[in-house]
Amino acid sequence: MAEVRVQAEGFDAGAELNRFSAAQAGAGAVVSFTGVVRDVAGGLEAMEIEHYPGMTEKAIAGIVQQAEGRWPLTGALVIHRHGRLEPGAQIMMVATASAHRVAAFEAAEFLMDYLKSRAPFWKKEVTRDGDGWVEAVEADEDALKRW
Repeated sequence: MAEVRVQAEGFDAGAELNRFSAAQAGAGAVVSFTGVVRDVAGGLEAMEIEHYPGMTEKAIAGIVQQAEGRWPLTGALVIHRHGRLEPGAQIMMVATASAHRVAAFEAAEFLMDYLKSRAPFWKKEVTRDGDGWVEAVEADEDALKRW
């Protein structure tokens, strides 16, 4: 029912969504989100993402289980990349399916909010002026309060 992948390779979001949707018998709604590396301050050359294999997948699976416990999902898909990603590269994808759209939308937003702040990834921004680790931001923590 749920699939979690942490990978260095890029992915075809359209093909992933088509494959995921085809496997969702009985679903009346499929919601997807694809995150892209953005150059917030200008000058970003790359985002370097590190993780501990095994631990990260387990943590994400736990987040997905929480979503499955809160909403009647027929399926969930999380793909998150690691390694060196340039601006414009796809960094992650979330897809959820349910009989009804509200559950699919809410579960997808829940997953995105929790992945942003609770999935164990370490992100470093490499810019023309140097590099630095990305720190947690209050807005991400605030996003969790609605759940």
